[in-house]
Amino acid sequence: MIIKIILILACSISGYAIVYYTSYDSFLILKSIAGLIIGLLIALLVIKIETDIRKLSLKIIVGGVAGMIIGLLIALIFSFGLNFVSKISENEQAVPWIYLLVTGIFSYLGLVLGSKKIEEINFSRLESKNVNDYRILDTSVIIEGRIADICDSGFIEGDLMVPRFVLNELQLVADSSDSMKRLRGRRGLDVLNHLQKSSNVNIKIVEEDFPKIKGVDGKLVALAKQLNAKLLTNDYNLNKVAELQGIRVLNINELANAMKPVVLPGEQMTVKIVREGKEAGQGVAYLDDGTMIIVDNAQKLINMNVKVAVTSVLQTTAGRMIFSELKEVTDKAS
Repeated sequence: MIIKIILILACSISGYAIVYYTSYDSFLILKSIAGLIIGLLIALLVIKIETDIRKLSLKIIVGGVAGMIIGLLIALIFSFGLNFVSKISENEQAVPWIYLLVTGIFSYLGLVLGSKKIEEINFSRLESKNVNDYRILDTSVIIEGRIADICDSGFIEGDLMVPRFVLNELQLVADSSDSMKRLRGRRGLDVLNHLQKSSNVNIKIVEEDFPKIKGVDGKLVALAKQLNAKLLTNDYNLNKVAELQGIRVLNINELANAMKPVVLPGEQMTVKIVREGKEAGQGVAYLDDGTMIIVDNAQKLINMNVKVAVTSVLQTTAGRMIFSELKEVTDKAS
């Protein structure tokens, strides 16, 4: 607001001064006041134009300016031709007005066409070359190990970033007194070693740390925000926290669920009952991909192959559960 007031004062005073110092007749005061009013109107016009320009995107503004410059250059070329016209014209006073007309026409056409046609130019390829495609691995996805198989298959290529604090956490797990944790930590280190030898990906160790942030998950979120990177994880809680802060998450569990075959209600299949279910009368079977199948009235058919019909499919955060009903017992499993 202060800048606008300064602009209005500057234009008004300038208009008054220009008329005052260029007029020498008896109507000097009136003309000076008229100059002040004209300066005020010019300031208001500039403010109105500035307000309208704010509503336009930067791409349209750049296109309009570029188009107007091209239009002025074309008008300049035409002016050379008009110079010859002025030499043979009987009324040379009309020539400046012709210049003004040509300049106005080509400037207008350049401004309009530039601002409109700039939208047809696709900058996505140029922008994609400058966008960082960083993917950060968290501790859980390294220990779990499926990321190595995905990279070997060629579905993930390029640079994978492993923060130093994730490596430190892996080292702590690998040196744990608990045999299970120690085994998981060593598996994670083996996975990283495998990825370093892979020809499809390049492992980069990031030394950036955030001493003021407690916990590896918080540091991962901060690093992903700083680098505008994607986060590779299978940790449900980290997934939700990262998404709440606008970070794109690539969840290995979601990828695995998406790759499971589609099973529709009414579809029949043969499965092996491996244990009892939680509810009375239920038996539990599994597909080859690990999907759990709940079979009604199959509690006493453990270790037997049965034909079932799918009744419903439930998608959970842990995976898919298929509910089915018993059709017939095919044979006893060996």
